[in-house]
Amino acid sequence: MLHAPPHPRQTASRPPLPTSRQPPLVKSTSNPDRELLARLREDDDLALNTLIARWEGRLFGFAWRYTGHVADSQDLVAETFVRLYQQRRRLRPDTNVSAWLFTTLANLCHNRHRWLRRHPNVSLETADTEERPVADRLPADTASPAGYAEQDESLRALRAALDRLPHDLRTTVLLYYFENKSYREIAEICGCSERGVETRLYRARQRLRRDLEPGQLESLKT
Repeated sequence: MLHAPPHPRQTASRPPLPTSRQPPLVKSTSNPDRELLARLREDDDLALNTLIARWEGRLFGFAWRYTGHVADSQDLVAETFVRLYQQRRRLRPDTNVSAWLFTTLANLCHNRHRWLRRHPNVSLETADTEERPVADRLPADTASPAGYAEQDESLRALRAALDRLPHDLRTTVLLYYFENKSYREIAEICGCSERGVETRLYRARQRLRRDLEPGQLESLKT
């Protein structure tokens, strides 16, 4: 499994919010994100803090698996929340916040990927983005010394296979296998029908099976 490293912000203690304006607890509802969005639409910045706390880690995981670069992933996630804030009043009260965040982030990842392909000689400037084995960027507990070399090679193959997928197929695979999204959720994020999601997954599996060892693709869901 291609485990993403924790978001760098999550490895340090989050600074406490001002005690004079602690956000009220989100009421127990079927969709707390909509309540937070309603507060954000009324310029409650603390609602944005709460949304960031709720979604930052999962968005970072998606971006990292898409790009393979920690610093880029941080920037793309930050830009996603900037856009949420900028567009807060344009969003409908019943907006699916999770779908909106993943849609925006996926588009940003795609744009970044296209830019890098058009500028192949641009070197990313941080040590996090140097070309290193994928396993070197994983948490230490994802590989034992005995199995490190084998896992490293397996992860290299998986990263390379994902990188060869076009944007629509790669996004669908990441959402289905790594984010455990349903067909309905993926359809909303990708702007297609549930049948379209099924077709994309079929096409992606066909491509990945040509590049991966038998059983490696199926192991992603475990």
